[in-house]
Amino acid sequence: MSYQSLPRPLLPSVPTSSPKPKSQIFLSNKLKIRSEAINATSKIETNPSNSSPSTPNSKIFQSENGSGSYPGGMGPYTGRDPNVKKPEWLRQKAPQGVRYEEVKKSLSNLKLNTVCEEAQCPNIGECWNGGEDGISTATIMLLGDTCTRGCRFCAVKTSRNPAPPDPMEPKNTAKAVASWGVDYVVLTSVDRDDLPDGGSGHFAQTVKAMKVLTPEILIECLTSDFRGDLNAVTTLVHSGLDVFAHNVETVKRLQRIVRDPRAGYDQSLSVLKHGKLCKEGMITKTSIMLGLGESDEELKEVMDDLRAIDVDILTLGQYLQPTPLHLTVKEFVTPEKFAFWKEYGESIGFRYVASGPLVRSSYRAGEFFVKAIVREKTNTTSSRP
Repeated sequence: MSYQSLPRPLLPSVPTSSPKPKSQIFLSNKLKIRSEAINATSKIETNPSNSSPSTPNSKIFQSENGSGSYPGGMGPYTGRDPNVKKPEWLRQKAPQGVRYEEVKKSLSNLKLNTVCEEAQCPNIGECWNGGEDGISTATIMLLGDTCTRGCRFCAVKTSRNPAPPDPMEPKNTAKAVASWGVDYVVLTSVDRDDLPDGGSGHFAQTVKAMKVLTPEILIECLTSDFRGDLNAVTTLVHSGLDVFAHNVETVKRLQRIVRDPRAGYDQSLSVLKHGKLCKEGMITKTSIMLGLGESDEELKEVMDDLRAIDVDILTLGQYLQPTPLHLTVKEFVTPEKFAFWKEYGESIGFRYVASGPLVRSSYRAGEFFVKAIVREKTNTTSSRP
């Protein structure tokens, strides 16, 4: 078996005349960490070459030994370089604490899954222990723990024929959330392409069951694209949820590399647009991972497209490789650059942008602001004649 580095550009097309064996591995030659101090009102300049940026305040950090060629992957753009370590700002303490154990036990007893565990979220300790406000939060994953798709960034297990949905899951979820005493919860799910409606009916039943037990609770639903079925989107949006979320995940150019072929950029935009239009006042939200090889201009393009369909809330976080079989991290984006993107996003019209290395699509840091937006919408709607 031979290994060779992948020269820039990062994602070249594979020649059709002489296809490479599946066992070969192609990797970027060096992983970089970029920090740019720039004003949010100024034009963002991209730097596609390997040379250092000309911006005087820019810095390039890279592993002393470089990435080089290394084994451990499966197909193009995978593998893990033992010489590249996570920056300090990405290091988290192992989850522990009394409240963490209580939430874990509660979920286990009711046979509920969470994306916190299945997707190896780095914030699980902070969220389950309650953080600064003392309120534990968890993102419950519906429709089982096995996805019918195989996105190359995701740690959730996959299968063409996962087990049928648990008919007791809606009631058990409502019961668990009611016992926690929280006023905001996030529901998400695996993709279920094996179900006629993609699981939207099951999703809607769960929302309704939660509203019966806890009428005042605010519910955010982070959904799949339902294969582009807009009727499925309508079913869920009219179930009583407060925030409709669906992730575009990455920039347009990288969609086919990062996501399962059944997903797509235009399809995701269509789902978000319909979620906004099919119910007056619906709040929409999406998330993008950084560090996969996207350029600044490509990220600006996505943000413009999202604002064009009136998406309200955006979260930006660092992509972290779950295993060597998943996509390699191309760049560790600094906290300063994330702060810039927050300022930039809000300057072009997003009502809220949560942006940071450890921010995830359902990260609790944005919930406080989201609750204020939802209540503002509710008060405005109820005050109309």
